[in-house]
Amino acid sequence: QVQLVESGGGLVQAGGSLKLSCATSGRTFTGYGLGWFRQAPGKEREFVATISWSGTSTIYADSVAGRFTISRDNARNSVYLQMNSLKPEDTAVYYCAARTAPWGSQDLNAYNYWGQGTQVTVSS
Repeated sequence: QVQLVESGGGLVQAGGSLKLSCATSGRTFTGYGLGWFRQAPGKEREFVATISWSGTSTIYADSVAGRFTISRDNARNSVYLQMNSLKPEDTAVYYCAARTAPWGSQDLNAYNYWGQGTQVTVSS
C-alpha cells in the first residue's frame, strides 16, 4: 500500500519560515516526479512545486518562486518544501503528491498518489 505522509505544518507569523516533509512508502518512485500542492479555504487545489528524480530540476508556481525550495532525499524516500518569507496568502493545507510518470507536470490530475495534507497558517 502506497503512503505519503506529510509533516511540519503549523502556525507561523508573516515573514517566518517552515519546512514541510513528506515520507513515502509502499513503493519506490525511482525516476518519477514528486510535487507539492496546496488548497486554501474556498479555493481549488493549486500547484506549488515539483522536482525531478535527480533533484537537479525544479518548477515553481509564480506565487512562491524565490521564497520556497523543493528538495528530495531518494535514500530516505522523502521530499521537502522549505518555505521562507511566508505571507498570510500562503495559508492552506499543503499536500505531497507523487506520479508514476516522468516529472514536470503542474496538473494535479497527473498525480497518482496523495498525502493527507498538513495545515500551514500564516498570521499577519
